[in-house]
Amino acid sequence: MSPTFRSLSIRNYRVYAMGALVSNIGTWMQRVAQDWLILVLTGSGTALGITTGLQLLPALLFSPVAGVVADRFPKQQVLKVTQLAMAIPAALLGVLAITGAVEAWHVYVIAFVFGVGAAFDAPARQSFVSEMVGQDHLANAVGLNSASFNTARMIGPALAGLLIAALGSGVSATGWVILANAASYLAVIASLTALDVRRLRPSPVSGSRKGAVREGVRYVRSRPDLVLLLTCVFFVGTFGMNFQMTSALMATEVYGKGASEYGILGSILAVGSLAGALLAARRTRPRLIFVVVAGMTFGLAEIAAGLMPSYLTFALILPLLGVSSLTMVTSANGLIQMTSAPEMRGRVAALYLMVFMGGTPLGAPLIGWIGEAFGARWTMILGGTMSALGIAVATALYARTHHLSARGRISPAVRRLMHRQGLDQEVLVGAD
Repeated sequence: MSPTFRSLSIRNYRVYAMGALVSNIGTWMQRVAQDWLILVLTGSGTALGITTGLQLLPALLFSPVAGVVADRFPKQQVLKVTQLAMAIPAALLGVLAITGAVEAWHVYVIAFVFGVGAAFDAPARQSFVSEMVGQDHLANAVGLNSASFNTARMIGPALAGLLIAALGSGVSATGWVILANAASYLAVIASLTALDVRRLRPSPVSGSRKGAVREGVRYVRSRPDLVLLLTCVFFVGTFGMNFQMTSALMATEVYGKGASEYGILGSILAVGSLAGALLAARRTRPRLIFVVVAGMTFGLAEIAAGLMPSYLTFALILPLLGVSSLTMVTSANGLIQMTSAPEMRGRVAALYLMVFMGGTPLGAPLIGWIGEAFGARWTMILGGTMSALGIAVATALYARTHHLSARGRISPAVRRLMHRQGLDQEVLVGAD
């Protein structure tokens, strides 16, 4: 088997990956349909930003607790519960839209409830990968997970756009697409049920004692590499990776396109994302330098995208955004999974998701307001600028900390911890 797909030789991961692909397609279909629904109902970029923010706000509010749950309970069972917690609100929103009873406040509330399920699902899902494949295949499996997500990103938005257009582009049309996503979660539940539990490698159960959340935060603070990683993903996640909102505004307001053209933009972006994920799957070990360089590239590419004169040129630069963003995200995810202590993995993954996804409730309404007040182009220009500047400052501070560590001004305890995790300078910043 090709080294790119070596994790698929493991039966449990193969079964899980099939269910996850179906669900990921449904997820991307709902994202497009939900954004189109709120635009049809309100015609407001700010409302679109509020919806995105509310759906991701639970990641900011509940991720630390979700990380403790992921470390405390069997992840396979946690994931079954979270699939239902996302399927039910999706089904409700779909029914409301199909019947024509939906209002903007319904979308806001259901987006938040859906986000609660997603907040508890993410750290368990992220850390469950190592239990299926083990350390030797972990980097490859993380890359393949991203590849699956972005394969769905190519299929889902285009399929959603075509279905919405075929069904009349109205409120009812979005409801049928959202209802299809609700059904897709059954595929994940079925795949989780079909796993051979004898071949799983459960992580040590922890996080049950008082102060488990604070323990996870202290662990991250003791690791300068993780602090830099989380800072980079915070700026990109908060200000840069609002693709569904910014693409919708660019497609409709700048280029005068409809639902199908908007859906196609998501698929084009995913071509680059898929390429980045497959490249990451071939690497045996991710490095921190990939996170920094890819994040800077992403910020500059997003600025350029905001300046594109036509729909065609805008579409042509999207694959670069996809490659750079997925290289950053996959490298960051892989570093967390491979360098965190097993008993801390769920909590570290939760903190990563909190700053990556949880920053969007802060950035999305602001970006949406900027689009409404100054024009859609500025959503991308300012988003890219903030991403690049944030990463540049964080990297400079890390370089200073790393220099102080080399001179012995970082505590011996922190240096010993970094050494135990294999985080010498060659691993952190060396070339692959």
